[in-house]
Amino acid sequence: MSLTLSVLDQSPISEGKTAEEALSETVALIQHVERLGYNRFWVSEHHDSTSLAGSSPEVLAAHLAAKTETIRVGSGGIMLPHYSPYKVAENFRVLEGLNPGRIDLGIGRAPGGMPRATMALHDGRPRNLNRFPAQIDELLDYLYDTLEEDHPFFGLKAAPITKTIPAIWLLGSSPSSAQLAAEKGLPYTFAQFINGEGGPQFSQYYRQHFQPSKLLSTPKNMVAVFVVCAETEIEAERIASSLDLLLLMMEQGMKIVGTPSPEKAAAYDYSPFERARMLENRKRMIVGTPKQVRVSLNQLSEAYETDEVMIVSIMYDFQEKLNSFSFIADAIL
Repeated sequence: MSLTLSVLDQSPISEGKTAEEALSETVALIQHVERLGYNRFWVSEHHDSTSLAGSSPEVLAAHLAAKTETIRVGSGGIMLPHYSPYKVAENFRVLEGLNPGRIDLGIGRAPGGMPRATMALHDGRPRNLNRFPAQIDELLDYLYDTLEEDHPFFGLKAAPITKTIPAIWLLGSSPSSAQLAAEKGLPYTFAQFINGEGGPQFSQYYRQHFQPSKLLSTPKNMVAVFVVCAETEIEAERIASSLDLLLLMMEQGMKIVGTPSPEKAAAYDYSPFERARMLENRKRMIVGTPKQVRVSLNQLSEAYETDEVMIVSIMYDFQEKLNSFSFIADAIL
């Protein structure tokens, strides 16, 4: 099976750098991976973060599409419960109108931040997750102009009216997201970089229970995973130590001022519990040489029965991040 590679970038901020630098690095990264032959490039939605600069994927995607020529650009994803499906449809129709055939609309239901950010996004009101399935239906109706006559907004158009519409993906890291994607007949991306357990089984459930829809006649799934690739295994482990420590700090609610350096990770005094958590978190990562990464990515694609893998990369040094994507492309593409 030939493997297609894509990228999810969260615009990570390294310690000592600014958000402006992180966003500039995202632009440089998409241009780099486009030259290398990667298929799509998604940007994420994270609120109230000091370590991730990507808070508005629709705005960032517009800029990235204007800076590139052929690579698909999209959201990984829009956290739909925060927003009006109508406005999301209009935002992405504008993107599609500007970049026909290049836009992906990945949607999810995670909060994308801590509770105070969620409350602020909802003007202090609770977030209603129960409406998420209905919001998906509304979003599709606006994009496909299929509102039923008994709908209170029947006849309403999501402007502009474009010849093509963005490709829709449902994103998730749980069995319920796989079930929902199957019921709605949507393409499905499992976030193994968030949840290292159960992804192949959840994706298998999705494929087995998939119900054809106006979007898709047969199931289509993908997996997203952290990857660190370097010339030697020792070097890859050194680089990955930054991510090891960052994940621990996030899990324990420590103050984070950006991705820590490998030197800071090496000097950290890990408790036995933290070392156990690091080992557990490695289920969310692939770390190694180009040859090792090629083998692992091919095994991952077989486990998920997919020909496309999305790579997530958080490294302290941006040049090492660029090198990692080059090594992976040379080994696979």
